[in-house]
Amino acid sequence: MRAAVFAEPGKIEIVDRPDPQIVNPTDAVVRVVLACVCGSDMWFYRGQTPYEAGRPVGHEFIAVVEDTGAEVRALHKGDVVIAPFAYSDGTCPHCRAGITTACLHGGFWAYGGMDGGQGEAVRVPFADATLVRIPGSGHSDEMMRSLLSLSDVMGTGHHAAVSAGVKAGATVAVVGDGAVGLSGVLAAARIGADRVIALSRHEDRQRLARDFGATDIVAERGEEATAAVMDLTAGVGADAVLECVGTDQSMQTAFAIARPGAMVGYVGVPHGVEVPLQSMFFRNVGMHGGSAPVRTYIPELMEDVLAGRIDPGRVFDFETDLDGIQEAYAAMDERRAIKSLVRVGTL
Repeated sequence: MRAAVFAEPGKIEIVDRPDPQIVNPTDAVVRVVLACVCGSDMWFYRGQTPYEAGRPVGHEFIAVVEDTGAEVRALHKGDVVIAPFAYSDGTCPHCRAGITTACLHGGFWAYGGMDGGQGEAVRVPFADATLVRIPGSGHSDEMMRSLLSLSDVMGTGHHAAVSAGVKAGATVAVVGDGAVGLSGVLAAARIGADRVIALSRHEDRQRLARDFGATDIVAERGEEATAAVMDLTAGVGADAVLECVGTDQSMQTAFAIARPGAMVGYVGVPHGVEVPLQSMFFRNVGMHGGSAPVRTYIPELMEDVLAGRIDPGRVFDFETDLDGIQEAYAAMDERRAIKSLVRVGTL
C-alpha cells in the first residue's frame, strides 16, 4: 500500500509499505477514505520533536472496514467508521474511567510499529472498542468533513472545555486559533457559555471563530493580550480558560487571564512550558487536561454533527490527495491553512 512517512524535517514522502493484515482476533483492517494533518504533526515536521526517518505519519481518519478478526462482533465489512487518534481496549480501568488515551493495552497510530492514518490502509487493534461506526449512508461531503474532525480536533477542543469546567452562562477565553482552538470556541458555545473570548491574530480565523460562537476577539499577544482580556472582563478575568497551543507564552497567558478560582483546560502538547505554581497557589487557579480521550466523546459529538447542530468540519480550509501530502504539511507550517484535509480513497 501507499503511505506517507517522515523523511526529514520539512519533508514528507509517499512510499510503499506492506499491506496490513489481521494479527489478533480483535483486529480489523480498514481502508482509509479521509485523513488530515494535525497541528501536533508540525512539531516533528519542523524538527522540534524527534521522529525517525521512514516512520509513518498521521493519526486522524475515516475509513471503511475491509476485514475483521474472529472476535470482532460490532463491526462488519463495509461499515464506515471514525478512528480516534488512539486505539484502546475499552475494558481496562482507565478506559472505564473514560480516559481512553491512557489505556493499559492501547497506543497511538504511527507509534510502536503501528500504521499511520495518512496511508491507504490501517490495522486497528481492539476494533470493537476503538472504531465508531457512522450510522446511515449518503452523508454529504460537508458532513463527512465534520465527522472526520471528531477523530481529534473537535474532541480535543471539547476536552479543553470539559477540563476547564465550562458551564452555561460562563465567560470563557480560548488561547490559540488553530483547529483545536477554534474547536474549543465551538465546544464552549455548544455547552452554553454566555461569552467566548477568542485570542486570534489572523483575520480568516477570527471570522471562523465568530461563526463558531466567539463574542469577542483579542488580537494581541503576551502582556498586551492579558491586558485586553482583563479590560473586556472589567478586571475579573475568565471563568474558564482553554489553552490550545502548548507553548510557554500561551500557557502563561492562559493563567494570567483566568479569574481566581478558575480552571485552565490545557490540550496543547507542551513544549518548553513552565507552570506558574506561585501564582496558581495564591489565586487558586487550577489546571486540568492533557491528551484528549476523544473515543469517549465521539458518540455525543457525532449526534450533534449528524443533527446539524455543529459543523466543526469548517476548520478544513485546504484539500489535497495523498500525492499532495507534502503540500498539505507545508500549507499548515506556513499558516496558509488552518487544517489540511487529505482524500485517500472513496466510499
